[in-house]
Amino acid sequence: MHIVNTEIMKKARFYITFCMIFFFVSFINAQVSFKSIQTDFNNLSGAWEGSLTYLDYLSGKPYTMPADINIKRIGISNQFVFSITYPNETNANSIDTITISTDGKYINKEIIKSRLKLPNGDIEIVTEELGKDGNDNRDATFKLIYTLGLSTLINRKDVKYVGELEWIKRHEYSYVKKPSR
Repeated sequence: MHIVNTEIMKKARFYITFCMIFFFVSFINAQVSFKSIQTDFNNLSGAWEGSLTYLDYLSGKPYTMPADINIKRIGISNQFVFSITYPNETNANSIDTITISTDGKYINKEIIKSRLKLPNGDIEIVTEELGKDGNDNRDATFKLIYTLGLSTLINRKDVKYVGELEWIKRHEYSYVKKPSR
């Protein structure tokens, strides 16, 4: 009986040690990944052309229109200016500043949930933020998915209303990098 208990204890110690090492390594890797987010965004600098597809609130159907973006880092800061132009609707043109927190845990007020290198080499960053959505201003969680590649950029926003289980694809910007001149 004593031999069985010793064997069980050895196995238990092994599994506990393995789990602790796995957790520690995973935690360290997650921290290192967040530090590279600023580099990920810095690689986006330049002009991009593409489209915006969004879910029309009234019809419930997707609508696609041309959209271009110019991304520029502000000096050596952790801020990036996103200048979005809509060739067919110039009155909708906008400028937005993206700030990556110095601890690498936030993009603006969005908490970074994950950063993953995809098999094709692109980087996928998923963030979440609470807010209001729709014509009726309902409480919701926003999930933003940034897919960053050397020549492609996708910025998708999904919405899940409080008390509901399904995510709704609110909009998706899809760009291709313009050649440098």
